[in-house]
Amino acid sequence: MKKLRWLAAALVALANFSVSAQTPTETAPAAAAVTPPAAEVDGVALTKTDVDAWLDGFMPHALATGDLAGAVVAVVKDGQIVTERGFGYADVEKKKPVDPKLTLFRPGSVSKLVTWTAVMQLVEQGKLDLDADVNKYLDFTIPPRAGKPITLRNIMQHTAGFEEQVKSIITEDPNTPGFEELLKRWTPTRVFDAGTTPAYSNYATSLAGYIVQRVSGESFYDYVDKHIFAPLDMKHSTFRQPLPKNLEPLMATGYVLASGEAKKFEIVGPAPAGSLSSPGEEMAHFMIAHLQNGEYNGNRILREETAKQMHDSPLSVLPPLNRMELGFFETNINGREVIGHLGDTQNFHTSLHLFLKENAGLYVSFNSAGKEGAAHHTRVALFRDFADRYFPGPRADTRVDAATAAQHAKTLVGNWVASRGSQTNFLSAVGFFGQTKVGVDDKGALVIADFKGLNGLPLKWVETAPFLWQDANGHERLAAKVVDGRAVRFSIDFEAPFTVFDRPDFAQNGAWLVPSLCLSLGVLLLTVVFWPVVAIVRRRYGARLDLPRPALQAYRAGKIGALLVLLGLSVWAASLVSMLSDLNNTSSAFDPVLRFAQVFGFLAFVGGFALTLWNLWAVWRGNGRRWPAKVWSVLLVLSAFIVLWIAFAFHLIGWGANY
Repeated sequence: MKKLRWLAAALVALANFSVSAQTPTETAPAAAAVTPPAAEVDGVALTKTDVDAWLDGFMPHALATGDLAGAVVAVVKDGQIVTERGFGYADVEKKKPVDPKLTLFRPGSVSKLVTWTAVMQLVEQGKLDLDADVNKYLDFTIPPRAGKPITLRNIMQHTAGFEEQVKSIITEDPNTPGFEELLKRWTPTRVFDAGTTPAYSNYATSLAGYIVQRVSGESFYDYVDKHIFAPLDMKHSTFRQPLPKNLEPLMATGYVLASGEAKKFEIVGPAPAGSLSSPGEEMAHFMIAHLQNGEYNGNRILREETAKQMHDSPLSVLPPLNRMELGFFETNINGREVIGHLGDTQNFHTSLHLFLKENAGLYVSFNSAGKEGAAHHTRVALFRDFADRYFPGPRADTRVDAATAAQHAKTLVGNWVASRGSQTNFLSAVGFFGQTKVGVDDKGALVIADFKGLNGLPLKWVETAPFLWQDANGHERLAAKVVDGRAVRFSIDFEAPFTVFDRPDFAQNGAWLVPSLCLSLGVLLLTVVFWPVVAIVRRRYGARLDLPRPALQAYRAGKIGALLVLLGLSVWAASLVSMLSDLNNTSSAFDPVLRFAQVFGFLAFVGGFALTLWNLWAVWRGNGRRWPAKVWSVLLVLSAFIVLWIAFAFHLIGWGANY
């Protein structure tokens, strides 16, 4: 499952779409179909000899420099496996090599493609309707939003509007509740109207797996075993957790770093969204089946028309960027029609891409994250280099004039918040600190520090059409939706199918809140630090704080209030870092820590603010207090208030252990 975005600062997370009609006052790039590759743009012939030589030059160096343990790569074309290769180690300590035929990797959210295939099997049988209220198929209720339900089409295109669900998403505890229990325990709040905003949802995918289970009358695991894995000769593939005993010896060990310690088998809470274990060769079978429109080796898992519907039902929010299909998302490149999916657990990182007209597919999976997220960068580079080598195409050569480009870039300046994330619980605080900042350089060009190239530097954007930018040194594109001259939404190609960026509300905008918080922390910290320092100096020189008893009590209360506010933030910071640095702490076992943070946080933030108010009242009411004391009392109250504002706005003051 794709690593949540906010875990990039702590952990990340990911796919999309909504149709938003353009009004006469809106400006956006015109929708554009994928441009057929120019006939004269020829690539290298896709043969086993050449692919193997290319991979031998690419993969060993990538593993060594990225501190990656191992990888499996499979390439298919015209219904055949071109090559399947294992690199590095399935087990570093034992020096066990990766076997592409048998070594099991965890493809994370690439698992969703199997779940979506199962849904479409039942659609073509008339047992499911993509556009019906999903409550029709459930034994519990998904509440409506704005009077509208969600549909399977919304779910498959990640526009059901759910906020992120994180609790029990990945742990090492084999006793983690099953996905059915997790689905019913808590329904994430729907924060967007159905069909309007892409917000990637593991919960929604798990819900689809549950619908498959209920409608088919078979357990989800039995269903995919019988109706997908068996006809595709995927005899070593399974969604089951823990692994069946016969498959345990085949499982690759997961790592964060190849040079680090081995990790235990991960248990994915929303299993239909990411619990698959499969060897590279069998994922090649799955790719071939979809490239052959549902057929593999004489066995059909989907009718041809159903497979084509799945591959070509685009929903566009920011044309001409990549779009969401039914489960697959576009990863178009070089003018080629490409669909695929990415997937991440904590330790495994995967990508799958299908070049539809070229009838070719690429699959790669790593069993470690690597140094500074090397697995993510390597899988992206592998895909793009593969496309450039075997299926090249022309680049955009148009440019918007410099003056206009600078004016357009200015419309994007400010803070932006990703549509995928938590909005109604304490994890929204992580999103607050992870807001994407857009600026311009001295030449008026876009600068977005969060979007970096393989060199670790921000991408260089060139505007090639109105409100459409191209990475000057690569394939990435960025597009914005503009209303009345103001950019209101943007995204980039690799994220547009499942995540867009919108302006935050004023009350949650880090553009003013982050500087305000920094200043507030400075005031609070100075207040606490100088309290004992001043007391020691007074004692050293025999000076007294000549205040009447009520004023002295208020003076001390102000200092204690500042200390409480800082302690409240510290408790929450420690809790969130502990949770997001180890997803085992997203289980119910961590609930007492959260309860303590919630109770202590409420007392600290509210009580601390009240104590600073008492100090303010005493300072301004008392006679003889000098102006520095009066100014500082005001600054202290404002600082405590800013923290209290943030605590309320981002749900650090609240109750509940569902998130």
